Amino acid sequence: MSYEGYKAGLVSFYSRHRRMPGYVEMMEFTGLRSKNAVWKFIEKLVEDGVVEKDARGKLTPGAYLSGVRLLGVVEAGFPSPAEEELLDVMDLDEYLTPNKESSYLLKVKGDSMIDAGIHAGDLVVVERHETAKPGTIVIANVDGEYTMKYLRKEGNRFYLEPANAKYKNIYPRNLRVEAVVTAVIRKY
Repeated sequence: MSYEGYKAGLVSFYSRHRRMPGYVEMMEFTGLRSKNAVWKFIEKLVEDGVVEKDARGKLTPGAYLSGVRLLGVVEAGFPSPAEEELLDVMDLDEYLTPNKESSYLLKVKGDSMIDAGIHAGDLVVVERHETAKPGTIVIANVDGEYTMKYLRKEGNRFYLEPANAKYKNIYPRNLRVEAVVTAVIRKY
């Protein structure tokens, strides 16, 4: 079996069991006959970032196992020939929340941001910030209540603009930016 075949076996094992295999289990799915051969295989996996070793030497999944494969790009305009090519492996958690300490999710209620592509039931990834640039979508505390809107500036005054013509701009007496929206998650 090739190295890629061994990696595929490891991915399959991890997907089924949600844990890393032991040496004997690796011997079984790889067909390797000695623990030394498995050890060399593991060292190659560590070198390639497929798996990692913790402080005690225990195997943990690397980006290849815990991420999602990025296979290419797809044309959203005119059709083009599809080519499947492994470009990278992405860890969605790391991609969506690079600053984990200051990031959190909120579930969207209402339709005031629908023209920005944010629908009721979506999840928004937000990052805590006390300030934001005009034009960004923010989570703001307005007179003691929270809302999600575009932050806009008119002269020296900040206001909040919805992304739905059914709603009016909000010109609050007290406006405090709590977070900036960094991503939207929607399942179909």
